[in-house]
Amino acid sequence: MSDISKIAIVTGAGSGIGRASALALLADGWSVVLAGRREEALAETMSEAGPMSAKALPMATDVTDPNSVKDLFNAVKTKFGRLDFLFNNAGGGSPPDPFEDISLETWQRVLNVNLTGPFLCSQEAFRIMKDQSPRGGRIVNNGSISAHVPRPFSAPYTSTKHAITGLTKATSLDGRAYDICVGQIDIGNAATPMTQRMQTGVLQPDGTTRIEATMDVKAVADAIVYMANLPLDANVHTMTVMASKMPYIGRG
Repeated sequence: MSDISKIAIVTGAGSGIGRASALALLADGWSVVLAGRREEALAETMSEAGPMSAKALPMATDVTDPNSVKDLFNAVKTKFGRLDFLFNNAGGGSPPDPFEDISLETWQRVLNVNLTGPFLCSQEAFRIMKDQSPRGGRIVNNGSISAHVPRPFSAPYTSTKHAITGLTKATSLDGRAYDICVGQIDIGNAATPMTQRMQTGVLQPDGTTRIEATMDVKAVADAIVYMANLPLDANVHTMTVMASKMPYIGRG
């Protein structure tokens, strides 16, 4: 990227893919706002950043709370004056319960984090990006392999990830007028605390339990840096980054 630092927000920056992506952007010279619910987790990300933390701003944020999201984006606008990149990464799943046993509370919690959160953050990003100079920016939504095919007993998570694809398409279209590019990254089995269960075995559609291959999360972080640095006349609309041997393509 150029010598002029660009400004990014990464949600869910306190762990896993969000932390790895935030650190990769910092290493690439970006100023990065670390958004997440847990202050202690954001502090760990800051610690891992080392000297790069001088270009990082931790912000305790609940992406399901409109006021918290507004506070995040207002702070970014006040401190930096612009926003160039938003990675809507924050998300979560639910226990693998049979469909008929999933509570409405669980359904709404997953929906709020995985879909309402990116909606609220993207709205605030649009408001900044369309009016700044130079105009425009880029948003990347964290989809999932589950945006294409489900795992057993995953209705809340899978439904939200399919919906993220719709949000990506709609905002990609609506952003054209303002030079806002929107894309989606669909990730399969990146090695993070969230995927540790892959090492002991996860339920398969045929009822068996199998250990699944994983990949270094760095592959995802590198992809995020690539997407973030694209010029605004180019867009990766969808990218799938997955462990080569995970049971997804073909019959596994």
